Amino acid sequence: MKRIYYLLSFIVAVVSFTACNPLDKTYKDIDALPTPANNTLKGPAPLALNITLTAADYGFLTDYAKTALSFKTLDDAKADVPIVLGKKYPTAVDKSSVVVTYGITPTSITLADSLNATTAITLQTTPTNDYVFPAYNGAAGNTFSDLSATAVINWLKYKYQVPLPENSIRVLTYLYFESGKTAGSGTLTTDAFLYANGAWTKIYRVSTAQYTTTGNGLNSWFVANDAANIPSYLNAYLKADVAVMATAKYGDIKYVNYRYLTTYQKVMILTFDGNNWVTTPILSSPLTFTKTNGIWIADNTVNYTLLSADYKYMGNNTTAGSVAGRANIVSFPDFNVSATTDATYWSDTDIQGAIITFLQHTYTTAVADQKFVITYLQYFKGVTSNVTKTFKYDGTAFVYVP
Repeated sequence: MKRIYYLLSFIVAVVSFTACNPLDKTYKDIDALPTPANNTLKGPAPLALNITLTAADYGFLTDYAKTALSFKTLDDAKADVPIVLGKKYPTAVDKSSVVVTYGITPTSITLADSLNATTAITLQTTPTNDYVFPAYNGAAGNTFSDLSATAVINWLKYKYQVPLPENSIRVLTYLYFESGKTAGSGTLTTDAFLYANGAWTKIYRVSTAQYTTTGNGLNSWFVANDAANIPSYLNAYLKADVAVMATAKYGDIKYVNYRYLTTYQKVMILTFDGNNWVTTPILSSPLTFTKTNGIWIADNTVNYTLLSADYKYMGNNTTAGSVAGRANIVSFPDFNVSATTDATYWSDTDIQGAIITFLQHTYTTAVADQKFVITYLQYFKGVTSNVTKTFKYDGTAFVYVP
């Protein structure tokens, strides 16, 4: 009887537990939870970076840029930078964007003949007139005992009817005439001319006065002890030349002729980095690359920050703003927006106009619909800050894009 009693008690207990199982409420609560609106996991966000290539980045390449740490052409950069980005950011997803600043390889030159004995020529007026020559191959002749800027180029064309080798130089001492600026009989002048790409071009030449400023005025040439300092000498000459600096802009190139001992005529190419004329790589304007369908592609949007030289150019060449405002940005590289009552105040419209003047001067090869993102400094009550504006070349002119 005791066993039957215990069995009946166990059955009753099980039935009771099942009838009031507290887990029923738990299960019901779980069933009642709302279904998430979106249970799909999100992928990685697209990159949005701004970088300057380092030596390690160039190390991903296999061509000349690996050791030069710079690119000779824009096309080279467009071809190589995607390789760098692919190695540097292997997991970057589509729509990623990287703004890249890279080094520009400085231009160099090897002269066809640098011997002073064969490249330096002095024109005589007696006993024969070296200045007179007939028209030749569409170029006008000359009947005067001096040469104008146009006539001296025509003289070279006539003199060298059989073209000289590429990168030939001629240093001419001659009577130069310019109406209203030189004597009627001309002024004795020495100029350097380079033959390249099938044409003669006058290039910059170091003057006797410039040699003097660096202790080389006795003979007007450099000696062996000057060799290491020649780039810095030429930089000093160019920076002190008002005519050169009045229009100098970042990336400008100057071919500079100088004499080395009694033996050679040399040419060195220098590039303006915004402050100095250098023979080393300078940084490019930033170039944007976007990843599309798994491939990094160059975008032709130009990202540029105005330099001191750019403000000087705008101050001297734009009609935007007041006279005082233009003079102010020549002295101080920023636009004053403090108060409309300030004599040097720049309105937003005037700033746009000044920057458009700069764009017209700097980007002469812009293509239709190309964008230019320009960063400039504004001055407001003692504080300067960066401001960015976007412009577009519409195929005819640069316009502001609000």
